[in-house]
Amino acid sequence: MLYLINFKTYSKGTGLNALRLANIIAGLAQSRNVDIIPAVQPTDIQAVSRVTPVISQHIDPIPYGAHTGQIVPQAVKEAGAIGTLINHSERKLPLADIETCISLSKTIGLKTVVCACDLKEAMEISKFKPDYIAFEDPELIGTGRSVSKTKPEIVRRFVEVLEEIAPTVIPLCGAGISTREDVLAAKELGTQGVLVASAVVAAEDQKEALANLII
Repeated sequence: MLYLINFKTYSKGTGLNALRLANIIAGLAQSRNVDIIPAVQPTDIQAVSRVTPVISQHIDPIPYGAHTGQIVPQAVKEAGAIGTLINHSERKLPLADIETCISLSKTIGLKTVVCACDLKEAMEISKFKPDYIAFEDPELIGTGRSVSKTKPEIVRRFVEVLEEIAPTVIPLCGAGISTREDVLAAKELGTQGVLVASAVVAAEDQKEALANLII
């Protein structure tokens, strides 16, 4: 299983705290022989990339140029990111922009993890052949109620749909994943990884919270 840990913009996942959590991730990834990758703010990519493989939380569908305040895909690549989240429920993009972000990422060798809020969106995104699609029900994000246990039939259908129409795209799921049982349920439904955020980043003991998720 792949574990993507979204640091969001929590204080416990920003700046020096981001680096501390990245070191925890690197240690557990090595000791437990599992893939754990943080998704951090662009300002933390360079520092975190020195400790562990890292992805950006977002990119914009733009090349180099006059785009003040936006995030150029090449910039996160040069900062040390190996990939990027796209279309997270907290940073939604139009389909045309998603397609452009995926295309630009492929050109420069960034892995793409594209979030989808429902089956229809997942099917549309699959046409662009990202590396991963993560099914995330926005209603469950941050609730502690996991999509893998609350809506298993939708997750199972999501996996089946990808196998049918885009077998090269790897299915992930997120939203409310907070226990080992949630991860086991996600695996049993056919996903190959999970997205986790507050259950780890906002935890009092981040190392223990993350260790308890690993199966």
